[in-house]
Amino acid sequence: MQTAEAELTKKLGDLPDAAEIAWATVWLEACGYSGVKILGEALKDQRHTLELTRDALGLDLQHVSCAFLAPAIMRHVAANGRAFLRNVRHGLYMLPFAVRGNVGLGCPVDPSFAVGGERHKNPYGEKLGLAAAQGLEIDNAQWGEI
Repeated sequence: MQTAEAELTKKLGDLPDAAEIAWATVWLEACGYSGVKILGEALKDQRHTLELTRDALGLDLQHVSCAFLAPAIMRHVAANGRAFLRNVRHGLYMLPFAVRGNVGLGCPVDPSFAVGGERHKNPYGEKLGLAAAQGLEIDNAQWGEI
């Protein structure tokens, strides 16, 4: 897992929060989700950044991928409290950060959901432990797209 994370961090180069994005991608893969595939899709997008501005409804992510925004969203929630996210793309990337920070998360596959509050369980610990012990199998074609 550490090798994949380090290699991916290098591939992401100067992208803001590259190490965090790499960590989340490997975390998703370890838990059986398609982190590499999602990141490959996101890298093809024209926009990778967004200034987060809270309005009366929460945060409008303008369909910029959470693969890039999740670390900034979590910092924003830590500083400003629970937020409703809308126009979400690749919301599954919020999951590793929410679990790590013990933060509540709505349904990350919806185009709109809330993030914030407390999480009381980590159902991913066993999967992460197995992946750390046994390694990961990452699709070479998907890995090559990054």
